[in-house]
Amino acid sequence: MTDRVYPSAKTNGTATAAPNATAANPNAATMKNQMYNNPSRIPYRPTPTSYHRHNRRRCSCRRCFCMCCFWTILSICIILLLAAIAGAIFYVLYHPQRPTFSVSSLKISNINLTTSPDDTTHLTTKLNLTLSTKNPNKKLIYNYNTISITALSNQVVLAKGSFPGFTSSPSNITIIHSTLSMMSQVLDADSVSSLKSDLKRKGGLPVTILMDTMVMVKMDKLKSKRVGIRVTCEGIHGQTPKGKAPAVASTNNAKCKVDLRIKILKWTF
Repeated sequence: MTDRVYPSAKTNGTATAAPNATAANPNAATMKNQMYNNPSRIPYRPTPTSYHRHNRRRCSCRRCFCMCCFWTILSICIILLLAAIAGAIFYVLYHPQRPTFSVSSLKISNINLTTSPDDTTHLTTKLNLTLSTKNPNKKLIYNYNTISITALSNQVVLAKGSFPGFTSSPSNITIIHSTLSMMSQVLDADSVSSLKSDLKRKGGLPVTILMDTMVMVKMDKLKSKRVGIRVTCEGIHGQTPKGKAPAVASTNNAKCKVDLRIKILKWTF
């Protein structure tokens, strides 16, 4: 006898059910395929938690940096505003003015150029200088250190001298007498040529006076740090002395300018 093979009921059930499900909803498979096979669809990618933490940390650091910049700028603006207010109050109360200088007289006792056997030129000079300085302030006191004085002619140093320190009271005039000299100073070729040319001028030898010193300003119980000032006096012309009598330089057109070497004054109690 031959055995008969019967198909499984489960297989028949499955095979039968599938066509029925497709027949019940024929568009489901097509929509599913279109949804997953669409090339313009953006794939879903889950965002890691670390990215959010890094992003929050970056925003926090940026916020802190912006706040620091804001408070720093605000503090600087407040300090500048307070400094401007203090400066305005100081100016209204004291009305500070720079000291004034003027050249009273300049006498040239000796200007001598000598050439040695080794073809070097030596300069020997002697000048007597008289200046006056005035403190135009009514409440400020100027306290000067030793003043170094230099006489030049077109950047060629003619003579040097100094004047001891002093105190200039309000509305006070101080007279400065100083002897400037140079003993056998060696000059280079350019300086010799410039000086000889200036000595031949009809208007006389042009002379510039430079004064450098340190000054401290006092007012009531306040005093400033010592600051450097430079006084430049120009418009002086002198002749070469003849004989033993000194030659008197022309100072009618002399003008002196006072410049601060440090622009910021620091006040202390």
